Amino acid sequence: MNNDLNLELLKKYAPKPGRYELLPHLTQRQQLALLCRVLHREGYNDHIAGHITVRLSDGSYLANPWELTWAEVTASDILRLDQSGQIIEGEWNITPAINLHMDVHTARHDVHVVIHNHPAWGSVWSAVGRVPPIYDQTSAMVDSDPVYYDEYRGTVEDGALGRAAANALGQEKWALLANHGVLLVANGIRQAHLRAITLEWRCKMSWRVEALGGGRPLPESVATETGRRTDVNGFPFLWEAMARDEIRRDPSVLE
Repeated sequence: MNNDLNLELLKKYAPKPGRYELLPHLTQRQQLALLCRVLHREGYNDHIAGHITVRLSDGSYLANPWELTWAEVTASDILRLDQSGQIIEGEWNITPAINLHMDVHTARHDVHVVIHNHPAWGSVWSAVGRVPPIYDQTSAMVDSDPVYYDEYRGTVEDGALGRAAANALGQEKWALLANHGVLLVANGIRQAHLRAITLEWRCKMSWRVEALGGGRPLPESVATETGRRTDVNGFPFLWEAMARDEIRRDPSVLE
C-alpha cells in the first residue's frame, strides 16, 4: 500500500454531491480549538500544560493560550504569533516554552503543526525510558518509532534545552522526552490528530499488555505498512467524526 492508495480510499468513500457535509466550513482557529478539545479527551490533559502551534501561509502562527486548559479553549481564545513567538493578536498570554515550537518550525519547513504535552500514558513511557512496542492495529496507524531523547533534563522554556530537544527530533515525526512528555509534528491538523492519538493509544495499550506479562508485538512489516497507509492523510473520516462529537458536546468551541 502507498500514498496513492490512501488518496484513492479518500476519494472512494468521500460524500457524494448533495449529501451532508462531514463538517461545516471551519476557520483555522476553529480547527485548532477543536484539536485541543479532542486531544484533551484522549489524555492530553495535564492541567494547563501543553501547547500546539499551527503555521499560517503568511509566516505567522496560531497557538493555544497559556492560561486555559485544552478542554475550555474556544476559537476566539486562539492567539496569533510572529516568527519569534511574540503575540500579535489575542487577549491571553503565550507559554514561556513557545521557543521549542519556534525552533522546530524553523528547522522543519515541512512542518505546519507542532504539539508538545504531557499525556498520561506517553509520560509513563518517557519516565521508564522505553519506546512502547506495537501490540495492535490501532497502535500501528503511524509508522516508525518515536525518538527517545534521554539527554533531556529540564523544562522546555530553557532556550538551550528546547533547541536540543528540537534537534533530537531531527526529521522524525514524534519523540518521547525523558521524564517529561511527548513532542510531535505534522503537515496539518488531520495528520497531527492521527499522530497524537496513535502515540497515546500505543503507549496505553503497551502498558496494559505488559502489565499482564507481555504479548506478541505486531509483525514489523505489518505495522510499517499499516502506518504508511494511514499516516499520510490521516485515517479517512476519523478527524471529522471526533470534531463533530466535540461540537455536539459544546458548540461554543467554535465561537
